[in-house]
Amino acid sequence: MKSQPKPIDRCATLSVGEVAQRSGVPVSTLHFYESKGLIASHRAPSNHRRYARDMLRRVAFIRVAQRVGIALADISDALATLPTSAAPSREDWARLSAGWRAELDERMAQLKKLRDTLDDCIGCGCLSIDRCRLRNPGDKLASQGPGARRLVVIQRADG
Repeated sequence: MKSQPKPIDRCATLSVGEVAQRSGVPVSTLHFYESKGLIASHRAPSNHRRYARDMLRRVAFIRVAQRVGIALADISDALATLPTSAAPSREDWARLSAGWRAELDERMAQLKKLRDTLDDCIGCGCLSIDRCRLRNPGDKLASQGPGARRLVVIQRADG
C-alpha cells in the first residue's frame, strides 16, 4: 500500500506573498529561485504556492551569498549539499562559507589593487598619460596573457 503524503499544516507554511514580505525579496525573485531549484514550495488545494517556514532561512542564505558576490550557480551547488526539508544551520553556513573563503579573499585582493592602481586614472580620466600604471606601450605585456595584466592579482599557491 502506498503511503499518502502528509497533509501540509497551513499554519506551518507561508504564502509567496508572506515569504516575500518576511524576506524582503520580491515575489518574482522567489519564483526565479524556485525555477532554479534553490527553494521549493508545495501546492495547496487551491493551487497556491505554500512555503515551509524554513524557506525563509534558505532565502536569507541565498541573499547573503549573493551580496558577497557568490555566483548563483555556486550557491545552487552549495544548497544541493543541504537537506531540502530543513533550514541551513550555523554549521552548514560555516562549512559552505569556508569553501568560498579563498575566492572571496582573491576578489578582495583584486578590488584593493584596482582601487590603489586607479587613483591616477580616476583623477585624470585618461589611460594614455605617461605615468599611467595601466599603460602598455607596444603591448609588451601580451606574453603574460589577455586582459589588463597589471591589475591581475597573482595568488600564491600556499594561500
